[in-house]
Amino acid sequence: MSTRDFLASIDDELVALRRELHQIPEVGLQLPQTQARILAALEGLPLEITTGASVSSVVAVLRGGLPTDGERPVVLLRGDMDALPVEELTGEEFASRNGNMHACGHDLHMTILVGALRALCEARDQLAGDVVFMFQPGEEGLDGARYMIEEGVLEAAGPRPIAAYAIHVWSSLEPSGTFSTKPGTVMASSDVASVRVVGHGGHGSTPHRATDPVPALAEMVTATHALVTRRFNVFDPVVVTVGRLSAGTIANVIPEDGSFDATLRTFSHTARDRLLGELPRMVQGIAHAHGVEAEFTLTEQYPVTVNDPEHADLVAATVTDLFGEDRHARWSEPLAGAEDFSRVLEAVPGCFIGLSACPPDADPDTAPFNHSAYARFDDSVVADGANLLAELALRRLRA
Repeated sequence: MSTRDFLASIDDELVALRRELHQIPEVGLQLPQTQARILAALEGLPLEITTGASVSSVVAVLRGGLPTDGERPVVLLRGDMDALPVEELTGEEFASRNGNMHACGHDLHMTILVGALRALCEARDQLAGDVVFMFQPGEEGLDGARYMIEEGVLEAAGPRPIAAYAIHVWSSLEPSGTFSTKPGTVMASSDVASVRVVGHGGHGSTPHRATDPVPALAEMVTATHALVTRRFNVFDPVVVTVGRLSAGTIANVIPEDGSFDATLRTFSHTARDRLLGELPRMVQGIAHAHGVEAEFTLTEQYPVTVNDPEHADLVAATVTDLFGEDRHARWSEPLAGAEDFSRVLEAVPGCFIGLSACPPDADPDTAPFNHSAYARFDDSVVADGANLLAELALRRLRA
């Protein structure tokens, strides 16, 4: 039986698993219910299974049945597990009711990975190497991949992987069932800058007797736009978004301090390194000019997600072979979102792959996108996603 036929035979089981996971979404690095359900789905399979010490991850290793000369090659496949603190408003009969929501499709990611795992167990005698299945919590801003790397996921099978692949579903963007890739940068880096400006408060009628932090704060916010357009190449974009700004309590009081938080996104390691150096210097320079103090705090999140060109080409060729040319879209531009699979791709060549799960009754140009309380995902794409991951592992190990 082919991999595609096998996955078709268990499709009802996979859809049921996806919908069960959708009803028990958990947020963060500790996902005990989700972890338990994944472990139950792997029970009885020929796997070496470990769970995380600091996070509720699951790592499963499948040893291939074909002999190899020398060190056995390893391929890593990842699926993230965590949800978002979003109250679901989709009206689906299997919608979450616990106040959280799989609004980014991670329930599909886990199910796709389970499907690929089961298919590769069936095809074990064709595997010329080993496969690591990485079920990861904490992708939504909590850097779960870093915890798993520190705990040894890249060495779980012994040698480091020669390739790593992950699929991420979208609830819009492309027609349902479309796989998308591009070589090079596919998603942005993400960091957070927090600035507190400290002056000396006073009466609004006598500003000369105070050291007002508000003008300095306002100049810092507007100066970020000049920084982006005047210090960075327009063809290597930088995005700085001030999402929170706070100062004062009432109109006639000059406050003691004020603050803002900004997200920082770049599309190259060079631009990111420069931005993380330039922004604090700009803040301190403006503070000095206004005679106030500035406290700058940087929270580094995820680096740029970069696809290896050879592996992006392998994905495109495999999608075309399995499903036809019309099922693959080669993006010309990256997404401005960020992903901690970037940490895996910094250590291992591979590819981050998009898959549209836009419901067939929705317009991909207007359907609610990931993270929306109204985002809906078509679980009919699960078997094809699992088929692609399994075939990528088989092909890369044969190569």
